[in-house]
Amino acid sequence: MGYCSRSQAAILIRAGRVTLNGRIARDPETPVRVPGGRIDDRIHDQIEVDGSPLDPSAAIYLIMNKPRGIVTTASDEKGRETVYGLLASGLPWVGPVGRLDKASEGLLLLTNDSEWAAKITDPATHLDKKYHVQVDCVTDADLLAKIARECASEGKSGNHLRAKAARLLRHGDKNSWLEIMLDEGKNRQIRRLLEALGVRVLRLVRVSIGPLDLGDLKKGATRRLTPEEKKAIDHALQEHA
Repeated sequence: MGYCSRSQAAILIRAGRVTLNGRIARDPETPVRVPGGRIDDRIHDQIEVDGSPLDPSAAIYLIMNKPRGIVTTASDEKGRETVYGLLASGLPWVGPVGRLDKASEGLLLLTNDSEWAAKITDPATHLDKKYHVQVDCVTDADLLAKIARECASEGKSGNHLRAKAARLLRHGDKNSWLEIMLDEGKNRQIRRLLEALGVRVLRLVRVSIGPLDLGDLKKGATRRLTPEEKKAIDHALQEHA
């Protein structure tokens, strides 16, 4: 309903601060009927948080060009700057769709539509995500083949990592820019994959998610998705469902 993140909701529910039709509900998996539901919009349950009725928030879909050095979290115990400091004041709650680590930059989606966000991040959808990556070596065909067609194994853990595709964008005397495509979203996947291959990442920029491109959005800026962009992503999700 756009009130908070799923993890925050689970905490509120287990703490007994949420009532469902007047009774405390402590199981976050309890099914409910909400306004706008698929069965019957006229019939829905009443949810309250700390005694206040909860009404659905209007859906918001944002795209941000996240700068390097910013953390993707609502608050940080170390006092580091977060992506929320880049958002305009007065917005209802929105949460990041997936994450970009502190050292990474580029396209980040934020929304209060948690169901839509879950579809974007679900590995089963295999929605392509494209990254431009600067590495500390001059890349050759052999390395590209290892990135795109082989599974790199991480030491004793035996975790297997691979990219859907990789190509060379340009190179200098000592480093290269690569375009790497993923269709899954393991934590720090590209950095871990390249590290397992003996390559160090200098910069990592996400430039697209499915049909949505970062375009010329300025670093640190945020805007709403256009209806056409939202429709294109929804269509891509349906194709991969």
